[in-house]
Amino acid sequence: MQRHDHPLLSPSLGVHKTLTSFHFGQAGAGPKVYIQASLHAEELPGMLAAYHLRPLLERLDAAGQIQGTIVLVPMANPIGAAQRVQHKPAGRFELDSAENFNRYYPDFAQQIADEVLPTLGQDAAANVALVRQAMGRYLAQWTPKTELQSLRRSLLQLSFDADYVLDLHCDCEAVMHFYCEEACWSALEPLAHYLQSRAILLAKNSGSSPFDECLSGVWWRVAEMIAARGLDAPLPQSCHSTTIELRGEAEVQHALAAQDAAAIANFLRGLGVLRDAPAAPMPAPACQATPLAGSETLYATAPGMVVFAAQPGDTLKLGDLVAEVIDPMANRSARVCAGVDGVLYARIRDRYVTAGCELAKIAGAVPFKTGELLGA
Repeated sequence: MQRHDHPLLSPSLGVHKTLTSFHFGQAGAGPKVYIQASLHAEELPGMLAAYHLRPLLERLDAAGQIQGTIVLVPMANPIGAAQRVQHKPAGRFELDSAENFNRYYPDFAQQIADEVLPTLGQDAAANVALVRQAMGRYLAQWTPKTELQSLRRSLLQLSFDADYVLDLHCDCEAVMHFYCEEACWSALEPLAHYLQSRAILLAKNSGSSPFDECLSGVWWRVAEMIAARGLDAPLPQSCHSTTIELRGEAEVQHALAAQDAAAIANFLRGLGVLRDAPAAPMPAPACQATPLAGSETLYATAPGMVVFAAQPGDTLKLGDLVAEVIDPMANRSARVCAGVDGVLYARIRDRYVTAGCELAKIAGAVPFKTGELLGA
């Protein structure tokens, strides 16, 4: 194992943060897998899963049983981890810019297309190498102007050439769920089933350029550009990325984290990256994949106290009661009901809301949304 510390740009005199990565295996000897946790810094279950995964990786690395490279970043956001407002963690948005730490990553396809497209030929492996070299050059010439930009650049420099990218998050109160670009689903389906994901949300492009889609999206986007220009240049989907939501924020438990680390390890065994044992038999799917465009977000239509009638993991029918928003002064209750059939996979933790606040999400099977599919 090798540890690398990556200094971030200092935002103020006397302040300096560092991103740390751990590297296992041998570069070029097999696939590269990149795993990071807690990019939204208050989302801690992924950090604990990384803690449980690391001893296995250290042992197998020392025994020469890693075929390829694994890069593990147990805490992907030292900026957000240090942010607290009135004793409460504030790790989703950078306080200086108000930007979501998991949005606004570069569109590599647009940045490298003019350079790459004229150079592509009929050798698929050579084309993959050309695209990755161009991505590396773009990152090398990017001069960050803020601490946040330097974090984004450092994360991408660690991951841009990975074959598989696992971005470990969680929701507020939730069951295990899984976001994935359509182009990546066939390669990542075993992982979702090992994790026993209760909702699997697929999109061609969810919008706002989150970290995972920045890395997988370049491949299908450039492939579409090749087709649009009528070029004879094969370009396979060479990065398969996913955002994994490890249940809810409060579920920071050793038993769950060990279970999740074991699921990731079995996926890596199936790829041939971990060679200590055969992968465990893949369990039966806990759900079927559904379109992210079919996910319904429920909102409060009035302010008040929230009393949930439905729990994360409940299968709901159209019209089922999800929550009541209670106004004790007017002595009335506003009912919030499911607008689609599906699994309630996440809900908020707060129990007082103002009008318009998000309440819960239901994974429906029929797409109905367009445009930006992710919330803030």
